[in-house]
Amino acid sequence: MNQAGWRAFTQLCLESNNEKMLSSLLDLLLTQEEKESIATRCLIVMELLKQKKTQRAIAEDLHVSIAKITRGSNELKRMPQKLIEFLKEHI
Repeated sequence: MNQAGWRAFTQLCLESNNEKMLSSLLDLLLTQEEKESIATRCLIVMELLKQKKTQRAIAEDLHVSIAKITRGSNELKRMPQKLIEFLKEHI
């Protein structure tokens, strides 16, 4: 991955001063498919953190493969506890 490009992207996101500006920025930079993929990944992470459903139930509810849920679960296991706490506070 191009680290300079990623850093530029994250800085632009941070400098967006409201939801409307950020949404417009993401409309510019992401395709509809990319936005749908990110939205689905976000929902997967939220459901995994709630720990109220099985991975299979999450996959069925979100109409995604169990492999996508497993990948999300594996990524969460690698994340720092501080990020997990942040996510739990904001879901």
